[in-house]
Amino acid sequence: MKKAPTLLFFLISLGLQAQIQLKITDQITGLPLENVRAKSDRTILRTNASGMVAFPGENLKISFALEGYETMEKTFSNGEFDVQLIPTVLNLSAVTVTAFESERPLLEQSAAVVTVSERDFSRFNEISPVNAFNQKAGVRIEERAPASYRVSIRGSSLRSPFGVRNVKVYWNEVPFTSPDGTTSLNLLDLSNIRTSEVVKGPSGSIYGAGNGGAISLYSQPTLGENRISTDFLAGDFGLSRFRLGLSQQVGEGGIEASFVSQKSDGYREHSAVDRQVFQLGGFFPISEKQEIRTQLLISDLDYQIPGALNEAQVTANPKQARPGSVNQNSSISQQAILLSVGHLYRFNEETSNTTTIYLNTNNFKNPFILDYKKELGFGYGARTKFTHDTKIFGKALRLIAGAEYQNGITDAQNFGNRNGIADTVRFADKLRTYQGFVFQQAELNLSEKLLFTLGLSENFSGYEIDRQIDAAGGPTGLQTRTFDPIVVPRVALNYRLNPFSSIYGSISSGFSPPTIDEVRTNEGSLNLDLEAEKGVNYEMGYRLGKEKFNLELIAYYLKLDETITTFTNENGVVLFRNAGSTDQKGIEASLDYAILRNSSGFIKDFLVGTAYTGQFFKFVDYAKTDNDFSGNDLTGVPPHNLVSRLDLRTRPGIYLNITHQFTDQIPLNDANTVFQESYDLVNLRAGWVKSLGNFDLELFVGVDNLLDERYSLGNDLNAFAGRFYQPAPTRNWYGGVKVGWRY
Repeated sequence: MKKAPTLLFFLISLGLQAQIQLKITDQITGLPLENVRAKSDRTILRTNASGMVAFPGENLKISFALEGYETMEKTFSNGEFDVQLIPTVLNLSAVTVTAFESERPLLEQSAAVVTVSERDFSRFNEISPVNAFNQKAGVRIEERAPASYRVSIRGSSLRSPFGVRNVKVYWNEVPFTSPDGTTSLNLLDLSNIRTSEVVKGPSGSIYGAGNGGAISLYSQPTLGENRISTDFLAGDFGLSRFRLGLSQQVGEGGIEASFVSQKSDGYREHSAVDRQVFQLGGFFPISEKQEIRTQLLISDLDYQIPGALNEAQVTANPKQARPGSVNQNSSISQQAILLSVGHLYRFNEETSNTTTIYLNTNNFKNPFILDYKKELGFGYGARTKFTHDTKIFGKALRLIAGAEYQNGITDAQNFGNRNGIADTVRFADKLRTYQGFVFQQAELNLSEKLLFTLGLSENFSGYEIDRQIDAAGGPTGLQTRTFDPIVVPRVALNYRLNPFSSIYGSISSGFSPPTIDEVRTNEGSLNLDLEAEKGVNYEMGYRLGKEKFNLELIAYYLKLDETITTFTNENGVVLFRNAGSTDQKGIEASLDYAILRNSSGFIKDFLVGTAYTGQFFKFVDYAKTDNDFSGNDLTGVPPHNLVSRLDLRTRPGIYLNITHQFTDQIPLNDANTVFQESYDLVNLRAGWVKSLGNFDLELFVGVDNLLDERYSLGNDLNAFAGRFYQPAPTRNWYGGVKVGWRY
């Protein structure tokens, strides 16, 4: 009889053993989710048809993953809990963004912010960011030749005959834009960009120089599992891409590494690309208060430059290179290393600091038809931000303050080019570029529905050009240009009409000093009189995100003074000057609707969407030589752009993505006498995704430019001798496979 109480006590103890019971549901529909992968330490379980899963124990950190949903990680004590997973395509009321250094739902953001998700990138061939960004209203990336990008946010590429200018770019919270104002976006492979946020319009109150806006790119490790993965893609024009990736947990943190090799012969003669990129990221929680993140990026890029053609050359053979490009080996070879360390410290629940420091090196060679440029550069910088949440008069108040500083040192030489080999030196300089700013921002909840934001930054920047050699007999020695400190304010209001919609208004300032390539031109002159562009942006917007429907409407007016424009001399060298002012009025509209989302039938998701960009930009008071172009349309800007999307996913894993983009005609010179004709692009990708135990498999095929349009994705503006056109690839196919193994 003594054994009976003992057995009863043992059974009761089992029943009282600590246990975590979870029910996983869709955040939007509330329906239970089956086959969710739940992982704690090395225990991996799957939810049943009712969305239920249970773990023995307490105070466990559990991660959740399911295709079509954002990954989540959370710590649970013992008991019963409901967990809601967020669909990767969802309504705006559930989207959280970190724009203007303030993590808030998009409906509470009083700025034009657009997110580019992993799902957006995977709708296309994944060899460049162009298509993914171009499906967003107000954003345009041009590709003059493979790996030669220009970025335009609510503006023209008038200042960018090549490269990315007038836009501030961050990669994992590191300033990726150099202190001279240029950004080598082509050093990144698409695998180095998991998600992105784009702030449209002047954003100098937080991000410094750039009237176009700011782009934040993220690829920091998400270490919910140990995984090895590999991708392979092949396509027309000799395209091949191979990637190998590893994610490994180390304690509460871990490391993530990837290597990518991408090659292509190119559509045109002399347009081959060869790029290898290695990335190593680490995430190391030190305590509940501290985290350290590290990033190492090594990029080796070589690409050929076919050059622009005139209309007769395009008609005769759009695949040909500009005469002289092949013989002179017009191309770019660039090797770069970026190392960064980020530290997060939580002083308490109300106050935290994030600080990131970085070092970079850059070896750049550019033989061109007219010359041969070599640059060897070194740079460093830091960004720090303090956030403090408090109350004033019973109202929630968030204070943000920080600073950023960048310094770049470059040895730059320009030589003659003799059949692709550097000849006699023409001029040589030691360059130093620097920029920095201090920023402050206050966000006050005047009521439960009304949020007031006031931001301010104080900026400084300058150049030092120490001419060592001038073969033409010009002066040598040190010349400097320091831009007067500029204060950039921003004021904004956001009003929540109800839980699923809001309106906002803002007035923001911006500025953009000339880049070093605009001051120090390829023919050796130093244009130290160029002034910084200054702009003021007035904006209003409305957002609605309810269940399966998203709508965003934005109208803005940007007044830009001291606009920097290009002109070309008789030798084909691009030069720059300030050209009065411009009026830039625009509207942006985005609409997304989920006809079906996570349904229980054969069709799991059926999503449609569209994005319209209207840009009505005019020159104001713009005269050069004997010509007055005041009132003309701004060069390089299509007045209308419309993108439509259709995404279909089935329960067996088959998917289909179709994208159509209409781009209106584009004026190619200031006189508005030459235009790029309007064109329609249709891209399609289909595939099959399946999880087989610990293995993930995807097979896919796709086609770009399905309608076989002849167009130019990145024209030369105000070009000499009519060389405006950079023909883009005609219809081309690709296919590939992705394999992942969780261990």
